[in-house]
Amino acid sequence: MKPSPILNELRSQPSVVRREEPSCPHLMKGWMCVIVFFILPSLWERSGMGLHAQLLDTAALMAQPVYDDLNQALQRPNNIYRLSLRGKKLKSFPMEILKLKNLQELDISRNKLDSLPEQIGVLINLQVLNVSGNKLQYLPDSIGELKNLKKLVGSRNNLMEIPKRIGDLKNLEVLDLWQNDLSVFPGEMKKLTKLQWMDLRVILINDETQQRLHEMLPKTVIHFSPSCHCVTG
Repeated sequence: MKPSPILNELRSQPSVVRREEPSCPHLMKGWMCVIVFFILPSLWERSGMGLHAQLLDTAALMAQPVYDDLNQALQRPNNIYRLSLRGKKLKSFPMEILKLKNLQELDISRNKLDSLPEQIGVLINLQVLNVSGNKLQYLPDSIGELKNLKKLVGSRNNLMEIPKRIGDLKNLEVLDLWQNDLSVFPGEMKKLTKLQWMDLRVILINDETQQRLHEMLPKTVIHFSPSCHCVTG
């Protein structure tokens, strides 16, 4: 008896998680077996309901492929860990990115974005976010929802202040904000106890504010340009 062509197709499809193919019980024959043991699990995985986000360590994340085509990424949204839309001349944030629930690295640098949506907070598995080289004036408060974020790059924008919820990023290790218009540094930054490195060069910051930042983040290496005789806070 020739195997069902549907069964052969399902067996040939790659799967993120390899598992042994179940054998059909003696009383379950034909199409019923195919539906219960193959079609239903496949639909379950594709819906995302059967997948649990797995936070990757740095080495494992770097080993994942980088997708640079959003439409291609949306064809398998639950299996995309790294997305780069760098230099795509984007004028607005593509909301379809929010469908990539397991996304852990997002690079949307060198575009023409003037804002990020509040909904970006749903990407709770993000570990790396690069929004440098845009026209951003503010970061949304929902940035504080990105609890797993380790690296935030927002250099070469028009940022005027850092949101207070930055203090909720308890796993943040790198904060790169050089060449912005920052004049407000909230006290909540002292909660960034894991922050190792922060770049605030090419920003007018007076001696008093530089000293205050050092006191708030005594274990952090902070890079400043020479201090200015100006008012910052």
